[in-house]
Amino acid sequence: MRLLVVEDERKIADSLKKGLEQETYAVDVAYDGEYGYDLASTEDYDLIILDLMLPGMNGVTICKNLRVEGKSTPILMLTAKGELEDKIGGLNIGADDYMVKPFAFEELLARVKALARRPKNSLPTILTAGNLTLDTISYKVTRTGKEIGLSKKEFALLAYLLKNKSRVLTKEQIIANVWDFDSDILPNTVEVYIGYLRDKIDKPFKEPPLIKTVRGFGYRIEGD
Repeated sequence: MRLLVVEDERKIADSLKKGLEQETYAVDVAYDGEYGYDLASTEDYDLIILDLMLPGMNGVTICKNLRVEGKSTPILMLTAKGELEDKIGGLNIGADDYMVKPFAFEELLARVKALARRPKNSLPTILTAGNLTLDTISYKVTRTGKEIGLSKKEFALLAYLLKNKSRVLTKEQIIANVWDFDSDILPNTVEVYIGYLRDKIDKPFKEPPLIKTVRGFGYRIEGD
């Protein structure tokens, strides 16, 4: 999943980015409202963590504008204010959930996962291709019942392939959805990580390979 954090307090923003990346999410960060709105309105995100009070453009305006534009991306609003009217106001402008600072990262992570599972935005938490299974909650991957250990980035790449099973994905699409916006990506980075996945989910098993290369286009994962 690809997340956007719009938060002007750099310590909080950087801490959220680090913690969420450890949970296999790809995370972009904006430290002001205008840049955050530019990213939110032009890039595809699975969820936006949006501070209410921001320089340049506040969270209320960002949220309103995104909803007017038809963007249904789940929004988790953050604010230092805890009064009831602020919470109601945030939800009334289109936010999906609301958290008051300071908060525990574990609670924020639980809210992120809950929003991602909402029916209008979610895919099943168990993703499969043939006899390969990936659990997006427990981060467990198995094939023919045997557990497979993956790095965080390998897991994120496999999850993206499985969410788009049987679709051909270009390198550009993979980079945009698995790596952060500011990541230093080399031209062969995707090829390298596809190779890592093949070494773990295909080569050790006496089964037809699941990851296919579509020359000149990209990659897809197959399996009923």
